[in-house]
Amino acid sequence: MSLDTTLRLLAKASGMTASDIAAAIPRAGAATVKSWMSGDKLPGKDQLFALARAFGVPAGALLSELATTLDPARTKGEHDLLAAYRELNTRQQGALLEVARSMAERRRRSR
Repeated sequence: MSLDTTLRLLAKASGMTASDIAAAIPRAGAATVKSWMSGDKLPGKDQLFALARAFGVPAGALLSELATTLDPARTKGEHDLLAAYRELNTRQQGALLEVARSMAERRRRSR
């Protein structure tokens, strides 16, 4: 789940508005929080930890998706493939994984 989606869900579950969240975050106004929740901007490290404290969740709950998004080892194609995979239903995801594993196995055998 993306960081902006996670933030929106946590805000809704806790009954917090962007203004409420901003009050708990250093150097962040309601407009900044709204831009995080819409996915237009990303919070900094200190702000992420403050968000985690404000929502009462481990920072890792916020950072896991962000870390995979910023993983420098991933190519643009890998990011695109992952984004497309997430748009599929469970049956389609299973079929895609089966095809990918089959292709990888054939490649290993041909080496």
